[in-house]
Amino acid sequence: MTNEIPFGDVWLAALTPRSFLQRSARVFPERSAVIYGARRFSYRELDERVRRLAAAMRSLGVGPGDRVAFLCPNIPPLLEAHFAAPLIGAVLVAINTRLNAGEVGYILDHSGAKLLFVDSELAHLAAPHLGTVATLQAAITIADAEAGAPGQRLEGPEYEALLAASEPLGWDEAAPVRETDTISINYTSGTTGRPKGVMYSHRGAALNALGEVITARLDSRSVYLWTLPMFHCNGWCFPWAVTAMGATHVCMRRFDPAAVVRLIAEHGVSHFCAAPTVLIMLLNSPAITELTLKVPLHIVTAAAPPSPTVLAAVEALGATITHVYGLTETYGPHTVCEWHPEWDALPPERRARLKARQGVPYHHAQELRVVDDQMNDVPADGTTLGEMVMRGNNVMQGYYRQEEATAQAFRGGWFHSGDVGVMHPDGYIELRDRAKDIIISGGENISTIEVEQAIYQHEAVLEVAVVARPDELWGEVPVAFVTLKAGAELGEAELIAFCRERLAAYKCPKAVVFGDLPKTSTGKIQKFRLRERFWEGRERGIN
Repeated sequence: MTNEIPFGDVWLAALTPRSFLQRSARVFPERSAVIYGARRFSYRELDERVRRLAAAMRSLGVGPGDRVAFLCPNIPPLLEAHFAAPLIGAVLVAINTRLNAGEVGYILDHSGAKLLFVDSELAHLAAPHLGTVATLQAAITIADAEAGAPGQRLEGPEYEALLAASEPLGWDEAAPVRETDTISINYTSGTTGRPKGVMYSHRGAALNALGEVITARLDSRSVYLWTLPMFHCNGWCFPWAVTAMGATHVCMRRFDPAAVVRLIAEHGVSHFCAAPTVLIMLLNSPAITELTLKVPLHIVTAAAPPSPTVLAAVEALGATITHVYGLTETYGPHTVCEWHPEWDALPPERRARLKARQGVPYHHAQELRVVDDQMNDVPADGTTLGEMVMRGNNVMQGYYRQEEATAQAFRGGWFHSGDVGVMHPDGYIELRDRAKDIIISGGENISTIEVEQAIYQHEAVLEVAVVARPDELWGEVPVAFVTLKAGAELGEAELIAFCRERLAAYKCPKAVVFGDLPKTSTGKIQKFRLRERFWEGRERGIN
């Protein structure tokens, strides 16, 4: 394949994660690449399936730059798409499976998808749009035997039949790509408006995948369980990272704590990724008592900042947990709480508190700052708040077809995360809040994360979110929304008193509301919906 770029008197191969499969198929042809239910594919077989899919896409009219959408769970076809689409220079659009039909239609239309591959169980979300999205030329149904119910079969070819009818594309027939070409578009969850399409490049995807190899300590013996949705930031680039090392993917159609415990024991799982809310679900499942580790288990966690309490509980199971931080706009993880061996000797609570920090940039993601409103670096004192901004290899190319939003996000030449944090004297950052979540009470800033971490220490608490409520005297005060563990009992006065033992009085919630918490389709708590209960029809100084 012609995939070289000039560099002085020599030629360099363009960085692209698609080459990772070619290498592993050559080096580890008979090693298990994919396990899903009763099915197993070796790297030789995965390579052939990917090349058949690439040939099928090309035969259906897909060429360089065309968008190919996939709407399916964590099953082999979506993993295969991560290599087949870039093999012909196409752009993968992995759609969130938890969206409604209107949101799916918007993404298909906005991305200009040419093909849609859809799991039969989710076909009803796509069916209304097959005749209305002008660019869409064909829909391919994925009939997954593990789905249970047959679902809906759309008019058009079926996935496995399409692969069987296609001759594998030769690697020498792959489309040439430049490092800066778009490899995928990931649509944000759209909690406050229409989702934005975040564009990833071949170079950024390759580098971030290799960053995951280093951070998660993947090698050819690793067995990776797909608990993290592949549609979310391309699974934090782990489809490419696991494949790069010739490791094994264990696919999982839907998250279920009992199934996680079973698969860990059955296949000797060594790695998985999960948001803190998923870890909480796992910790509080009756199945966790059956957890058996045949090999050391390494968990990578990110999303909402995990509480030290949750981190300590996970490590008490015998697992090692690595805390990372990032956004869809940074290919998933951008920083890691890089661990110091000397910290192992510290008391458990102190270790967990250190691990709750977001840390330092990945090896390939060096440019990260905490700045004030004038883009000046805040003091590295662990207390002065500022916005985290970044730029470099694993920051998005921009928002697809949204130039104004892109310019706003990159004002001053840096990507603005919207996250507020501090810089510690040792160079580690710590997230204190989203800018819109900070509570300003009587002129004092209150980090909702700090309050939440205190509440998480109560043994009856399953999940918590703290938001601002308007107050005539103080401007605004904190209110806690709390979900209790099954069978637990806890009153408002008791919880507030618990907080007063751990926090300054002005930081303690002035009220507690018990019940379930609203979440996005990726499991993040929707604080804006909680705030709306108090702020409807009123102006708030923080946007």
